[in-house]
Amino acid sequence: MGGKETEAGEELRSVLSRNIKLFREHRGWSQADLAEKAGISIPFLSDIERGNKWPYPGTLANIAKAFEVDVFELFRRVGAATGPPRDFTRRVVSEMLLAINKAAEKVTLTYLP
Repeated sequence: MGGKETEAGEELRSVLSRNIKLFREHRGWSQADLAEKAGISIPFLSDIERGNKWPYPGTLANIAKAFEVDVFELFRRVGAATGPPRDFTRRVVSEMLLAINKAAEKVTLTYLP
């Protein structure tokens, strides 16, 4: 997705990256453990946890499945008193996933023989 990320987008990315790392550490998993369960590379997971990259929707689903949680839980802020209402989080995450899907549709893959 081109352009500068909004403040809300930066905050969502920060919440997501922190939560993935917290979920992983809470389970006592290494990055290698989670990467294997989610079907992604360790460097990509590291980039996600550091907030350097957004995962694709399918990758988010695989990470949530590995943790046995709903994908929206990955975006939930710690401390309900400081977090947005759940329906707000769902709406923002849904909009973000739609934008990622639209951007992915524009990507043309070239396969070399």
